[in-house]
Amino acid sequence: MSRPPSQRPEPVATNALERASLPAITFISRLPPAVPIIVVFALVLIGGFLGPWGAIAWGLVILYLAWMLALSWPRLTVAERLMRIAVIVLIAGLTVIQVVPR
Repeated sequence: MSRPPSQRPEPVATNALERASLPAITFISRLPPAVPIIVVFALVLIGGFLGPWGAIAWGLVILYLAWMLALSWPRLTVAERLMRIAVIVLIAGLTVIQVVPR
């Protein structure tokens, strides 16, 4: 017996955030896997070199990472949650340090 070729199952949204995020997640999932990583890395670099205006780029990174954390929260272990929260807090701290002059 032959089985049909396996295809990716359609994502199932279980809560309001997942339902609202489904179009964006579908778009991101169709991109090559390296693209979101490169975009986030580029925004971090831009944020580091633009002075106070770089906070806008870092703010976008914080929003993206917080969004990804919220979507993946139920599936993460405690250690994974803490690591992701630590990264978001680190970038938020760098953003505040960059915006607030000495």
